[in-house]
Amino acid sequence: MKYKTSLSECVEFIAEDDTLLREILHPDKHDVELRYSLAHFRVLPGKKTKKHSLKTSEIYYIISGNGMMHIGEKEFEVSAHDTIYIPPHSIQFIENTSKTEEIVALAIVDPC
Repeated sequence: MKYKTSLSECVEFIAEDDTLLREILHPDKHDVELRYSLAHFRVLPGKKTKKHSLKTSEIYYIISGNGMMHIGEKEFEVSAHDTIYIPPHSIQFIENTSKTEEIVALAIVDPC
């Protein structure tokens, strides 16, 4: 069992929602006993993720950047140090409204 993971060890890839994602801990991919995953993601300036929904809840923690979060019919501004709760089955996406700064965030998800 691995007790420590460094972000630099995690391979970045383009996720299904178009974020640049690094899976820090994932129960199906790492030797850990978890019911959730922890991922680091980036949204480039002027870009947005694809609309999507998950059958479980999700939490975003914005490390840096700012933009608009869209959850169902609601939309609101987000910026560094905001935490966003996304209920199960909600159609959602995040939009980077900056022309120069990327959004950097962490996501906690139950991948079941």
